[in-house]
Amino acid sequence: MIDLEFLERLIQAIDKSSLDSIEIERGGTRVRLAKTPPPAPQSALPVVAPAAASPALPEPTAAAAGTPPQSVAAPEAAPQASNLKEITSPMVGTFYRAPAPDAPSYVEKGARVSVGDTLCIIEAMKLMNELECDVEGTIVEILVENAQPVEYGQVLFRVDPA
Repeated sequence: MIDLEFLERLIQAIDKSSLDSIEIERGGTRVRLAKTPPPAPQSALPVVAPAAASPALPEPTAAAAGTPPQSVAAPEAAPQASNLKEITSPMVGTFYRAPAPDAPSYVEKGARVSVGDTLCIIEAMKLMNELECDVEGTIVEILVENAQPVEYGQVLFRVDPA
């Protein structure tokens, strides 16, 4: 079994090195550490994209019916989503919306935020790390539930910078 102190030292060593990832097996336990997120979550997104292509089926029907506004509405939705700023997790840990269980959340959906505002806490290895906002705008989505585990690079919030 790999002890926690060994893992902490290993993480610090990787942070200071030019290595991107390392995998170690010790005592029947395998551990993989990486600075960049694995490519698997990215490959999951294109699987959703073909479902968005299904509006191509109604398009001939809409053209036959003479109602092109439906085909115009679908392309408008994509640009609106693209202007949102995604705030991602800088580390693996546990997501907390408030500084304490009985305290109010740092931000709620619809809240106006400024650069430097605290959005949440991510607990990693018993350390509480405040995540600060890097854009001014309005919180449009909070994608993680309180006390849920998060991965490096996982989208936590979407902010409309307008």
